[in-house]
Amino acid sequence: MSLLKQLFLAICLLLALAFAGSFLAGVESSREQLLSQLRSHAQDAATALGLSMTPHVDDPAMIELMVSSIFDSGYFASIRVVRIPDGGVIAERSATTSSEQVPNWFAHLVNLRPQGGDALIMRGWQQAARVEVLSHPQFALAKLWDSALGSLAWLLLCGVFSALVGAWLLRTQLRPLDNMVQQAEAISRREFLALPKVPRTPELRRVVLAMNQMVDKLRNLFAEEAARSERLREEAYQDSLTGLANRRQFDIRLANQLVPNEQNAAGYLMLLRVNDLAGLNQRLGGQHTDALIRDIGQTLDNLLRQRGAADWLASRSRGGEFALLAPGLGSDDAEQLAHSLVDQLEHLHATGASDRSPVAYLGIAAYRPGEEMQKVLGRADQALAQATQGLDRSWVRLDDYDAAPGQSQHDWRAWIDDALSQGKLRLYFQPVGLCSNISETLHHKVLARLQDPQGEAVAAGRFLPWIERLGWAARFDLAMLEHCLAHLEQHPAPIALSLSAASLGEEANRERLVALLKSHPQQAALLTLELDERHLPPASQLAQICQAIRETGYNLGLQHFGGRFSLIGNLAHLGLAYLKIDATYIRAIDQESDKRLFIEALFRATNSIDLPLIAEMVETRGELDTLRELGIQGAMGRLVGAPAPWHE
Repeated sequence: MSLLKQLFLAICLLLALAFAGSFLAGVESSREQLLSQLRSHAQDAATALGLSMTPHVDDPAMIELMVSSIFDSGYFASIRVVRIPDGGVIAERSATTSSEQVPNWFAHLVNLRPQGGDALIMRGWQQAARVEVLSHPQFALAKLWDSALGSLAWLLLCGVFSALVGAWLLRTQLRPLDNMVQQAEAISRREFLALPKVPRTPELRRVVLAMNQMVDKLRNLFAEEAARSERLREEAYQDSLTGLANRRQFDIRLANQLVPNEQNAAGYLMLLRVNDLAGLNQRLGGQHTDALIRDIGQTLDNLLRQRGAADWLASRSRGGEFALLAPGLGSDDAEQLAHSLVDQLEHLHATGASDRSPVAYLGIAAYRPGEEMQKVLGRADQALAQATQGLDRSWVRLDDYDAAPGQSQHDWRAWIDDALSQGKLRLYFQPVGLCSNISETLHHKVLARLQDPQGEAVAAGRFLPWIERLGWAARFDLAMLEHCLAHLEQHPAPIALSLSAASLGEEANRERLVALLKSHPQQAALLTLELDERHLPPASQLAQICQAIRETGYNLGLQHFGGRFSLIGNLAHLGLAYLKIDATYIRAIDQESDKRLFIEALFRATNSIDLPLIAEMVETRGELDTLRELGIQGAMGRLVGAPAPWHE
């Protein structure tokens, strides 16, 4: 039983005892007063009769008449006139009537007995007779019953009013306890909420202040760990001059993009080299040259922001050399991007170069998953060398293969639209296992394949870039969600599904998504929706999205985490089920100590709020052993299991 109910019942019990005592005391006081009045009434009647009968002491008829007259005009149980010498009765009247207004149980409980009085009738100086009068309690009982009912009604009214006011006061005074319960539950959900309103009650005030202090300390500890993780990442993977990724980050990302799996798509690699960097240093000085390099880095960063390509990576290798990794970029788009980039670079203040010399040269090379990294880099270096020697333009593109032979944008649009409209989606499932025992599955990650016109299943890495270009990402997510919900009806087992930025960014898409989730509450415990760290909306909008999805009962996770470690401080209040660490920080973690250092810092930060970590693309036994030592809960990748259709 809650404290509020216990206090309320205690107050009601005390009120009942107080009112019962007051009621009984009032009834008893009224009873004694009425008894006194009955005695006085009987004595007065006896005295009056005695005086009236004295002149007629020897007239029995007159005495009988007087007794009857008095008896009929008042409330008497009996009136009797007795001769004193022999005790004979001269006149007598009695009645045994009872009041119909008073219940018998009340009369029996009150026990209001008749009260008597007597007086002497004199004959001269001699006592001739005695008048004995008994007052009947009928009238007194009726008055006492009415008084008891009135008192009981008043006491009940006061009791009900007092109980309501007491309950309201208790609820008001104990509301901080409910707030503290919500605060504690929020901490268990990895949300750090401070109570802004401090109660006036000294005891509760101290408790609330102590809880707020604890929450502040937890939040600060969490923020410190997040900041430390972010500093470590910046020192190891970020160029200090431009803020772009450094060569180490570029190599890791390119190696991951070349791994043949369901998610990786073919694309282009662009190498950019500043024209005559050494000469610029000599002519302009280091400060102006550094300013030029920063401007080029800012241009690349702005280019990524404008295109909204979170999967792309801009990096500075060394000196005046930059690289742009663009997965999913088509050949036509690559040429347009090159023209746009060259135009933007020409507007930079390359004061030290001659008027006819370009600011920088571009070498563009196509790549596809499964190629060797050195081969791709060699192709890009060859394109850059040709651009440096070229006279007509400052960029060169080299393609050794056709990424989509015989398929134009119209062809892609036609068959993707047909596949989504006809429900030609195939679900593949990749297991996510415990690091301590990879045979024990946490859940299955859902991957998609579309059936092309020839009936072959096309991996997501090929068609997802086209879906994004066509603006059908939200449509694709909705179709995938419908297939997943239908799958769960037949095979109730935990699964996870990725959502694109389009499904979260636009309100109309978000409403359709939430409506579909609300229509299937029975699958809520089995499906986790995953957001991509690279496509997260602003913090305020993200909080609303997470709240809306959590209200449907479905879980939320975050995948590809690691590019922005500073986000950890903003994730504490989102109620996430887990974080999936990006493969960039998992690949060869058993051989590279700096990656291990990052994961240790990340684990300390997330462990303080009980947020599980799952590693992506675990490929070797050494990586798994290292992750197990670091305390990572789960892992997914080829080592754990390859994507495959569902099987029991």
